[in-house]
Parts: sequence; structure tokens; C-alpha cells
Amino acid sequence: MEPIKPLNPIALELGPLSIHWYGIIIGTGLLLGLYIATNEAVKRGLQKEVFTDLVLWAVPIALICARIYYVIFNWSYYSQHPDEIIAIWKGGIAIHGALIGAIVTTVVFAKKKNLSFWKLADIAAPSIILGQAIGRWGNFINQEAHGGPVSREFLESLQLPDFIINQMYIEESYYHPTFLYESLWNLIGFLILLILQRLNLKRGEVFLTYVIWYSIGRFFIEGMRTDSLMLTDSLRMAQVLSVVLVITSTVLILYRRTRKGLTARYKD
Repeated sequence: MEPIKPLNPIALELGPLSIHWYGIIIGTGLLLGLYIATNEAVKRGLQKEVFTDLVLWAVPIALICARIYYVIFNWSYYSQHPDEIIAIWKGGIAIHGALIGAIVTTVVFAKKKNLSFWKLADIAAPSIILGQAIGRWGNFINQEAHGGPVSREFLESLQLPDFIINQMYIEESYYHPTFLYESLWNLIGFLILLILQRLNLKRGEVFLTYVIWYSIGRFFIEGMRTDSLMLTDSLRMAQVLSVVLVITSTVLILYRRTRKGLTARYKD
């Protein structure tokens, strides 16, 4: 049997410049999400440039926060290698950190522009989860964010194409394609959120449903992964945060449904 060669993570080399598939995939998810959010924003009576302006601030801030989050929970390493803290090109960002940065940026942006944060968040929610679904394929190319070891027979039983099975062969072992599990979970969530937008729920509920849906999937998938950021020796940070987010978002939906005066709906 010929040795299994992983996919080349570099898409194109231009002299000293290497363009990685990871960046192309992330960029594709961002642009597609921006296109969808912009079209929906126009339908909801917002200026076409609103989400373009927001993204110009939110993306770099989210990237910085994603790196800070990752470094904090790997401080035992980075405290000994401070010169690598900013070396983001070597890998090491966390989606929860990115989401925190993006949400805070959107809150400030909405206040400055005299817009409703919840309206912006509801419009953006399907784009965010679609971007996450696409982005996980960048992890696939890099052979990262995978689960524990499994047999090739197990992967074949999932009816996966050979290119996925072969890419899950890492250092003489096959691994759970947790990137795929999360990508499919997020894709289903994207479709659900599009339906919820048409149901004209109370403002904020589309976004909070996104938080709940993503967090439930992340909780279970995180338990399979081998590269989790740890809160303690036994607690995975992503799982703890997922539980907190599910509870908080559910309470917020119930509270906002019963609070008098909150009558604005998604299509208003």
C-alpha cells in the first residue's frame, strides 16, 4: 500500500509569499457571509454599507481577541515563549475569543450608528454560522481540530469520500473528523436561522437561537477533540462556556418575551 500523502496546505507560492488554503477558505466564508448579511440588511431597511463598515472593524478586532483568548489558556507555554505571542501565522486562534471580540465591536458600532444591536445581530447570525461551517474546512486542510483515534473501517462506515478519510490519517493513525461534524451541524443551523428570520420572531431571538444551536453542537463535539483549551485539568473551556451560553441565551429569550415594552420584531 502506497503511503498516504496529506493535502498540501499551500495553495499558491509567489516568490517568498505563500498563500495557504486556510486563509482562502476563511476569506471565502467571510465574503459569502458578508454578501448574505448585506442583502438581508437592505431588505430590513438598513444602508447597504452598514455591514461592510462593521466588518472593517469587527474582523481585525475579532482576530486579535481570538489570539488573546488562545494565549491566555495556553499561558504555561507562552509565558516561557513570549516572542511567539504575536506569531499568529504559526496557528493558535479560538472561535470563542473571536465571537467575544465581534460582539463587543458590534455593540459599540450599533451605539455609534444609533442602530439596534439586536437587529444587526439577527441579520448577521446566519452569516456567522455559515462562515463557521465553511471555516472548519480550513482545519481539515491543516489536519487540526480533529478528534481521537479511530479505525479506517469506522471512517468508511460513515460513507465518507476517500479524500476526507486519507486526510484524517495523521502520524500513522486515523482520527475522528470532528471538523466535519461541526461543519455539518453549523450548516443545518444556517438553514434553521434562515427559516426563523422569515417567522418574524421578536428582535434578538434569531441571534440567541444561533448561540444556543452552536453551543449545543460545540459542547458534544468538543468532548471528542484532542486539542481542547482547558480551564482545569478536567474541564474543557469550550464546554464550560457552551453550557453558560445555552443557559444565558435561553433565560434571555424567556425574559425578553415576558418583559413589557419589548415588542419590536425582526422585520420591523
